Amino acid sequence: MTRSIITSVNAGVATLTLSQPEIRNAFSDVVIAEITAAFAEVGQRDDVRAVVLAAEGPAFCAGANLNWMRAMADYTREENLADAGKLAAMLHTIATCPHPTIARVQGDVYAGGMGLVAACDMAVAVDAAHFCLSEVKIGLIPATIAPYVLRAMGTRAGQRYFLTGERFDAAEALRIGFVHQVVAADDLDSAVDGLLKHLLSAGPAAVRACKRLVDDVAGCEINAALVARTVECIADIRASAEGKEGVQAFLNKRKPNWLG
Repeated sequence: MTRSIITSVNAGVATLTLSQPEIRNAFSDVVIAEITAAFAEVGQRDDVRAVVLAAEGPAFCAGANLNWMRAMADYTREENLADAGKLAAMLHTIATCPHPTIARVQGDVYAGGMGLVAACDMAVAVDAAHFCLSEVKIGLIPATIAPYVLRAMGTRAGQRYFLTGERFDAAEALRIGFVHQVVAADDLDSAVDGLLKHLLSAGPAAVRACKRLVDDVAGCEINAALVARTVECIADIRASAEGKEGVQAFLNKRKPNWLG
């Protein structure tokens, strides 16, 4: 059976590659289940320290598969609830993967594909890529992906691109913060490798804790409860074996043990 996503692991990096270029890596309920399972599996692997979401072909992800959309046209509200719940679960699994995640955007991203990119911690795109939240053009809304896309591009940009459904280029995606870096196609892998180099040189537990910290703190009111939580976080990491090793390595001007 042909799989829609290919997993490979090398030197601490898991690469999950969308592998249906003939349909622009569009997803269906089957594809959603495979992506969810792939992220859940690599998220539990001790030999993985970072995850790259990549794709084959000219498009990163074109959103929903046309055949799947035809089937959805006849769904009842209950069937639509169950179906949308699976998409939401996939995005949540990507966003909460314990390891840092990077979207390697080698081509166009449309509709639900925007959710895939936004759910990752970092995104690097080629300068020729285009982006579009096209749902309103067919009488729909980007509801399930909205929490992740708005977190990435911000409310003001969302007010424009959710409502107009217009296509925008990689330079605009960078300007509004939807992607972190835009490079020429020949430089895409080196840009991703540059991020991975930083991730792999840091303390593994510290990186995972920082990912949780961002989720816990972002958007919260700075009150006594939040301050207490951050105090506990730093106390816990300082008292951990990795924290102690990192500080001692710094003070003694040597490499920490996670660098070998």
